[in-house]
Amino acid sequence: MKKVLVIGSCGSGKSVFSRQLGEVTGLPVVHLDRYFWSAGWTEPDREVWRVQVEEFLKRDSWIIDGNYGATMEMRLAHCDTVVFLDLPRHVCTWRVMKRTVTYRGRTRPDLADGCPEKFDWSFIKWTWNYPTRSRPHVLERLSRVADKVNIVTLSTHRDVETYLRTLRPSVLA
Repeated sequence: MKKVLVIGSCGSGKSVFSRQLGEVTGLPVVHLDRYFWSAGWTEPDREVWRVQVEEFLKRDSWIIDGNYGATMEMRLAHCDTVVFLDLPRHVCTWRVMKRTVTYRGRTRPDLADGCPEKFDWSFIKWTWNYPTRSRPHVLERLSRVADKVNIVTLSTHRDVETYLRTLRPSVLA
């Protein structure tokens, strides 16, 4: 495990999991949110974004967290492991709302400066609708690489904790 892609709904815990996985494995972590968004929640030019992601993929090892469908195929082609955080919608939606309150008006650690957390009803709605709108597309993409990539699906907080705990001895061996 040298190149790990961490995906899942907003609020599934991608950033926290990636940090923890980085601590366990020693792999460098790239939070795509930090590089995609600029101050004022400004999106990058598509080509600039693609080139930036390509640069991350050239590294010898990494943990990259984030969805970003426009570069998903490229990232899937370069990873050896995908961790899909497939937590229930109520958990993800609750976490997004809690995060909004916790960081309201401030920038989260995994984002670029100048992107303060704010209440966004459409974002909460998108998170709630992820299982029916986005998840099927994610599963379809994963099915296309299942014979080439190790896919780990974690569906509960306990699954996440168990996975990290069982990984520790194998990494230390």
